[in-house]
Amino acid sequence: MLPIISIVGASGSGKTTFLEKLIPELAARGYRVGAVKHDAHGFEMDREGKDTWRLKRAGAEVIAISSQDQFASIRRTEREMSLEEIAGRFFWTEDILITEGFKKAHYPKIEVFRSALEPKPICGPADNLIALVSDDAVDMQVPGFSFADWRGVADFIENRYLRDRKKRKILIQLDGRQLPMKDFVEDFVLGGIEGMLSSLRGWDKPRTVSIHIRLGDDD
Repeated sequence: MLPIISIVGASGSGKTTFLEKLIPELAARGYRVGAVKHDAHGFEMDREGKDTWRLKRAGAEVIAISSQDQFASIRRTEREMSLEEIAGRFFWTEDILITEGFKKAHYPKIEVFRSALEPKPICGPADNLIALVSDDAVDMQVPGFSFADWRGVADFIENRYLRDRKKRKILIQLDGRQLPMKDFVEDFVLGGIEGMLSSLRGWDKPRTVSIHIRLGDDD
């Protein structure tokens, strides 16, 4: 499964600033990094009066804007998606997903802590805390790093989650949830799909193949 690590901490602790150092360090080592920001209060990406805002107000369930080097979409949801769903739906080609926030999720967490903001860290080992970034003396029984040691945090993440991770050739979702597969199942499914599709007109040794299957009728 895609490694997911949440960077957590009090508001104003420096999470985004630290991520601005950590993400390019991981990218420089050859890893494809995805990032998700959690907003507990809701958000609005469109500005009033913009074309996409007007289309959304008109009733479109999904709106998107595309340019020569970027693509963005906004989709209405009936509930907040879990990190597992977000990773499965939108981060198929990344090596790791790093989130800012999501302190209530069960995924591994690295807390950015400043004693000037909070008397003690907001997470502990019971919350799946795996490391602490702080310039304060705090005994949390997890590895500690200073704010200036983003390379040390990158080493920690790489050694623990990335160095020996096998990149999967096939990823399957069930209603947005990624389906884990053993090696022999992956080889069997991949060989079968490639064998059948290669006989069709238009097959030209593609790098990726996307298949969407809808089972049953939608309500």
